Amino acid sequence: MDIRETVLRQLKNRREGFSLEQPFYIDQDYFKLDMEMIWYRDWLFVGHDCEINRSGNYFTVQVGDYPVVIVRGRDKVIRAFHNTCRHRGHRVCTAEKGAAAKLVCPYHQWTYDLDGSLVFARQMGEEFDKADFGMKPVHCQSVGGYIFICLADEAPDFAPVRQTIEPYIAPHQLTEVKVAFESTIVEKGNWKLVWENNRECYHCAGNHPELCRTYPEAPSATGVQGAADDPVISEHWQRCEAAGLPSTFTMHQSGQFRVARMPLVEDAESYTMSGKRAVQRPLSDDVKISHIGTMLLFHYPTTWNHMLVDHAISFRVLPLSAEETQVTTKWLVHKDAVEGKDYDLEELTHVWKMTNDQDRQIVEENAFGIRSPAYQPGPYSPDHEGGVMQFVEWYTNFMTDRLQGDRAKLSAVA
Repeated sequence: MDIRETVLRQLKNRREGFSLEQPFYIDQDYFKLDMEMIWYRDWLFVGHDCEINRSGNYFTVQVGDYPVVIVRGRDKVIRAFHNTCRHRGHRVCTAEKGAAAKLVCPYHQWTYDLDGSLVFARQMGEEFDKADFGMKPVHCQSVGGYIFICLADEAPDFAPVRQTIEPYIAPHQLTEVKVAFESTIVEKGNWKLVWENNRECYHCAGNHPELCRTYPEAPSATGVQGAADDPVISEHWQRCEAAGLPSTFTMHQSGQFRVARMPLVEDAESYTMSGKRAVQRPLSDDVKISHIGTMLLFHYPTTWNHMLVDHAISFRVLPLSAEETQVTTKWLVHKDAVEGKDYDLEELTHVWKMTNDQDRQIVEENAFGIRSPAYQPGPYSPDHEGGVMQFVEWYTNFMTDRLQGDRAKLSAVA
């Protein structure tokens, strides 16, 4: 049976409320199908506007088999291109980030302008037309300081994403920030395990002592389970909304992306050991009240985020193989905040550096156990793991729709 038919059958027969079958977490063919159906077709968060705030600034990212470069043009527009030279395929930009007046391939010095057009290719003959060999564009959108790309020939409509998340992000002024620190780790587990672990705090009390000083363990904190019925959360929403901060839980009908502003524990304002602000310079001058909690933004399959009164944290997920996932964390502070004066870097990053490493260990042990021939799908907790069930439901529905859609197209052609 074809791998697509096998996966489609398994997804349709999946036991609701249970984890996925073993191959979804460890099999390379299943992983390749994930890449083809999701990662190569949908919008992916890759970085922030502030990382390329000047013309010629660029950063690179690898999504599966696709190297991509994101660059700000002289017209200030942010664009993305396939990072492969139109001559013989060498990567044009080999560094993770940099600045250049033009993008020059180091192999034979083919030179591209910041808009991707080829401007120099020596001794290519009289019939050669530079206009035919510009860098291939990648769909690129920027919203509220977040840059998304899509590798598909035809990208899904980005408007629903923008309409949902932009009002929630806007007050935090994330175009007026800088990256104070970034960290990249590789977790030896499937990307879905990384997300499943993220979507619940059932494990927090036993694994995240630093995070639990400020982040509530209640299932309602995910927004998916009973948030509107929680009096603490409801009161928090009313207070923040009255101050002009969109706060109530909002999820797109597809289940792919959502936003909500959640209170922290008791009097906490930030993810620090004391609960006090890590950064004395507020993240945004548009936020006029204190104790705003954390504005949570999730967009499958690449990002979850926290936006607080003093700083913001973004997380980017990129799959490397069936059993390896790269997680990049960035701590964002106001562009005028001064390290050593307005914030101490260790205090700012301590809680999430510890939490990330703890989560890495959890995911790796989870993956280790799933490799056992004795593994079989287990039940999620209906009281604590609603967020996990929602993620797996999204994945199941998304993959099923895509696989059935492809089958229908092939049938029509046949």
